[in-house]
Amino acid sequence: MKSILNYFFRGLLFVLPIFATFYIVIVIINWANETLNSLLYSWLPFEIPGLGILTAFLVIMLLGMAVSWAFSKPIFNYFEALIAKTPFVKIIYTAFKDFTAAFFGKKKKFNQPVLVNLTDGVDRIGFITENSLSQMGIENRVAVYCPHSYNFSGNLFLISPDKITPLDIPPADAMKFVVSAGITQIEN
Repeated sequence: MKSILNYFFRGLLFVLPIFATFYIVIVIINWANETLNSLLYSWLPFEIPGLGILTAFLVIMLLGMAVSWAFSKPIFNYFEALIAKTPFVKIIYTAFKDFTAAFFGKKKKFNQPVLVNLTDGVDRIGFITENSLSQMGIENRVAVYCPHSYNFSGNLFLISPDKITPLDIPPADAMKFVVSAGITQIEN
């Protein structure tokens, strides 16, 4: 009986992450597909499976191209300035824009994994996001973002540089390690 339960739990450990990943991906794809399909099918007399996802990809790609063109930059800058003047929307928009730019922009911020010594014997893995805080009047501190495990949140710590040890691992591996609560193995 014990071996049957062991096999069951081993199977569960194999199936559960795969199922959860596919489920989340399918939910997101179905939502995007249904939302865009409802708009597109009102114009077409027939249905094309996956047309919503293809349309979303093309629209995002075309927007990326349009933002890159010199003649369209003033238009996008105008809309960005308009959003930046709107109360409450400004806070949300700029936070998401800066966070997205930290991962995908030219000035990536999560590229310096470090070990932060919080107290004697307690360390956290984080990422240096700002080396100098002098523009805020804060000296001898470094901004370190420490993500939470199994969550899209984290804490920002202002740490003395002598409490930080750079890690010689790829930033993506450090992020996977933290987000997985230390379960993901880091390969050399």
